[in-house]
Amino acid sequence: MPTIAEKILGKKAEKEKAADPGEIVECEVDYVMVNDITGVPAFDVLKEHGLEDWIKREKVVVIPDHYVPNKDVASAEQAKALRNYVRRHGLDHYYEVGRGGVCHQVMIEDGFAAPGRLIIGADSHTCTYGALGAFSTGVGSTDAAAAMATGRLWFRVPETQKFVINGTLKRYVTGKDIILHIIGDIGVSGSLYRSQEFYGTAIEYLCLSDRITISNMAIEAGADAGIIPADGKVFEFLNEQIRVRGKYKAVYADGNDEDYEEVFEYDAAEIVPTVAKPFTPDNITPASELDVPIDQAYLGSCTNGRIEDLRVAAEILDGRTVNPDVRMIVVPASDKVFQQAIEEGSIQTFLKAGAFVCGATCGACLGGYMGLLAAGERCVSTTNRNFIGRMGHKDSEVYLASPAVVAASAVKGQIIDPMELEYL
Repeated sequence: MPTIAEKILGKKAEKEKAADPGEIVECEVDYVMVNDITGVPAFDVLKEHGLEDWIKREKVVVIPDHYVPNKDVASAEQAKALRNYVRRHGLDHYYEVGRGGVCHQVMIEDGFAAPGRLIIGADSHTCTYGALGAFSTGVGSTDAAAAMATGRLWFRVPETQKFVINGTLKRYVTGKDIILHIIGDIGVSGSLYRSQEFYGTAIEYLCLSDRITISNMAIEAGADAGIIPADGKVFEFLNEQIRVRGKYKAVYADGNDEDYEEVFEYDAAEIVPTVAKPFTPDNITPASELDVPIDQAYLGSCTNGRIEDLRVAAEILDGRTVNPDVRMIVVPASDKVFQQAIEEGSIQTFLKAGAFVCGATCGACLGGYMGLLAAGERCVSTTNRNFIGRMGHKDSEVYLASPAVVAASAVKGQIIDPMELEYL
């Protein structure tokens, strides 16, 4: 019986039944997303092959976020080239600096992502939209260009793994801890070219923001997609909190456990605030077992820059101050999140605590600019990757953690379990 990925790809390929694992299908794509790094190469391909008049404008979403506001002349020229392409082709779905934010957050909060949709993005973390029951995956700029011109793209239908997390989560244990726990178990190649599906009472309990974090990091285990079946929380978000674009239809798996390539089961009560040590996301350890001084604490990114993440960190920082030996950087994932955090008072809490707050951007996540690390420096970060040189110098270190761990560590000056703050 088919999984969610098999059913969505079968439907988008206009097959009478679900697609089979390993099958090559050509599918109609709902949206194609590019950012300031990947967009210009994609448009250059269209120009080179004389396909600019073919662009399916309604499907193309352009969201600069990696190097904006521009850090140097090269990034300024790149952003200008992207902006010129957008104007030249009359693309409506364009989000200028100050009117958007990190691409994956914007795709969700502005109604492009929805259950049952097939979305590609020229960014590896496009798998994020699986949290809403979509099949979304990252592609290269050339594939993005092909889909822009034809509205279609070929896919190899992935095998599917099932992850079941049942039970009650402990205090300060979040979606970030769940996905780090899973990646630590199966490894960074444990889901290579697979689709992941997540189930269980712990998943059902999670807010949408935490689910987005889980789907966002599916790629860190090598997965093409990380899908969570849509439920009432998703429908409330789409139909009441935002204005979803167009119609959609949720898709659910029909299969039993034997229909999945593998089934992994976890007890939520055994998951603790978790940290991924350098230099891979599967190098995990409980935060309580670390004694690592830090130079920087980073809160933001497409993984954990949503309003719920900022609320958790603000609650911990309220009435406390960032350690004098630590610089804390807070970057909301979108301009809407930034505005909401201002209205709720979280931004003022961060400022009083001694944190630096910046407008919506990818910021330090990719080591592009702002918040880079010098040789020998350590950062505890809510981002998704901690490879060598990811956030600056090749001799720096990045530790991945939840917003709660990052905020608590910023206060202490070293990585700690948030529960430890209550006894200080």
